[in-house]
Amino acid sequence: MHGSSKASWTAVLLCLFGILIGGVALIPNPNWVVFTIGAVVALAAGPVGLVMSAAGMGVERAEGHGQKAQGVDEHRSTLDG
Repeated sequence: MHGSSKASWTAVLLCLFGILIGGVALIPNPNWVVFTIGAVVALAAGPVGLVMSAAGMGVERAEGHGQKAQGVDEHRSTLDG
């Protein structure tokens, strides 16, 4: 399945956890140290997911994905307009 891997789930859960920490830190009086910790955890989710994917815990790309030029519609008629 597309995107269902240990790397993607770990990145998503880390991001959600960081957002939760940061959000709770703002209630009722802002605690900027805890908010910063939550922001760092949320921002670290991307690199952690990439490292895990590079370590083989991601999903393999579909065959031919990224091989074709983007933005060109070969099926569009030249008479459209």
